[in-house]
Amino acid sequence: MRILDRYVTREFGRLFLLFTLAAPLLFVLGDWTDNVDTFTERQIPITQVVLSYMFQMPLFILYSIPIAGLIATVFTVSNMTRHSEMAAAKASGISFHRAIIMLPLLGLVLSVGGLALSEVVPITLRRAAELRGDREAVQVSRSDFVYPSAEGWVLSVRQLDPDRGRIHGLAIEREGDRETRPDVHLIADQAVWDSTAGGWTLMNGLVRLFFPPDFDERLIRYETMTLTGFDETPEQLLATPKEPDEMRYEELGRFIEILERSGGEPYQLRTEQAARLAIPAATFIIILFGAPLANAQARGGPAFGIGISLGITMVYLLLFRLSEALGGAGTIDPVLAVWLPNILFLVLAFLLILRTRS
Repeated sequence: MRILDRYVTREFGRLFLLFTLAAPLLFVLGDWTDNVDTFTERQIPITQVVLSYMFQMPLFILYSIPIAGLIATVFTVSNMTRHSEMAAAKASGISFHRAIIMLPLLGLVLSVGGLALSEVVPITLRRAAELRGDREAVQVSRSDFVYPSAEGWVLSVRQLDPDRGRIHGLAIEREGDRETRPDVHLIADQAVWDSTAGGWTLMNGLVRLFFPPDFDERLIRYETMTLTGFDETPEQLLATPKEPDEMRYEELGRFIEILERSGGEPYQLRTEQAARLAIPAATFIIILFGAPLANAQARGGPAFGIGISLGITMVYLLLFRLSEALGGAGTIDPVLAVWLPNILFLVLAFLLILRTRS
C-alpha cells in the first residue's frame, strides 16, 4: 500500500508542480498586455516592473492552486484507469476509495497552504502597487489626513511627527446610538505617544458629549486625557490607508466592523473576506469531485483530461462569480453566497464517490 500511495503522490505532485509553475506566467502575460501602456506612460524602469510581478507571484500562485489540483487529479486518476493500474489495484483487493486516499489528503494540505498564502498576498500586493506607482511608498511624515481607528474613532490629524511620537492639532469623533452611547466630539492641541503604556495622551483640549435620547450637550475641558481604544501607533497612523485587497483577513474584518458601526452595509467587503477562506477550501473540494468523475469517464487520453478540467473550472468560476455578485449586492448573505459553489460541488463529490464502484 505504501508503494501505491507513493506512486499516486508522485504522479499528482509532478503534474501539480508543472501547472503551478506554468500558470503564473500566463497571468503575467495577460497583465502585461493590459498594463504595458501604463508602464510606458509612467516611465517605470523594466527592472521595477519585473520586481512588481515577483511580488504578485503569491497571488497568481494562489489562483493557480485549485486549477492545478484539479488537473493533477484528473490526469492521475484517468491515467491509472486507462493503463489498467486501477483494475490491478482492485484485483489485489484495494478499493478505488483506498487507492486514491492520498488525493484528498493532498488536497487538504494544499487548502491549508492556500489559507497561509492568502495572508501573504495582501502584503506583497501593496509592495507591487508601490513599485508600479499605484500607491505611495512609506512616508517620513504626514499632514492633514483622516484615519478611522479599529475601535470606531475617526481621527482628523493636522500634523503627525512619528520620530517624536507627537500629533499637532487633533480632532476625534465617534458616532453614538439613540439609546445608550453618546456622540463624542473631541479636540486636542497635541497628543503624545506613550510606548510603555501603548496609548496616546491628549493635551489641552475640549470634549463635547451628546447624550441620547434628546442628545443633551455636555462640555468638558481637560489638560491631559487618555482615550480608551485609541492605540494605533505612530507608524500605523503614518501608513497610507490600505485598499481592501491589501488588508489581511483580520484587518479587513476590523475595517468591516468600523463601516457597520458607522451605519454602512459593506456587503461587497464581507463577500471578499469570505472568499479569502472559500477559494483555498475549493482545492480540497474540487479534488474530491474530480477523482471519481475522472475514473468513471476515463476515455480519450490527454484530450479528455484537459477537456474535463476546463469544463469543471468554467462551471465553478461561473457559479462563483454569480454567487459573489449576489452576495456583494446583499441579495443573499455574503458568506453563504461565496460558499454556495463549494457546498454544491461537495454534495456532488459525495454522490459521485458513493456511485463509484470500489
